[in-house]
Amino acid sequence: MKYWRKPLDADKIKIPHGEIHIIKDRCKGCSFCAEYCPCDALEMSQEFNVKGYHPPRVKNPDACLECHLCEMLCPEFAIYVTLKEEAELESTEITRETVHKG
Repeated sequence: MKYWRKPLDADKIKIPHGEIHIIKDRCKGCSFCAEYCPCDALEMSQEFNVKGYHPPRVKNPDACLECHLCEMLCPEFAIYVTLKEEAELESTEITRETVHKG
């Protein structure tokens, strides 16, 4: 979604980005994490875990804003989010720019 205006301090405040970790064998396939993710970073996969359920998978890893909502909703504690480091974010941006230019 594009906005026609942006905050005056947008260059000073960095938006945190998270890295989603899924413990597939702990998941029971309730799909709360994928359904309620405000960033649409998760989706249910087609593979099965050891319990016979479909665990979620990360659909769009760059969309995660580290809100931890998926962690709070998961009844089995099968998902958690960690903060991406600045150096890691910069390297993925450089790689993405190189791929799009080349």
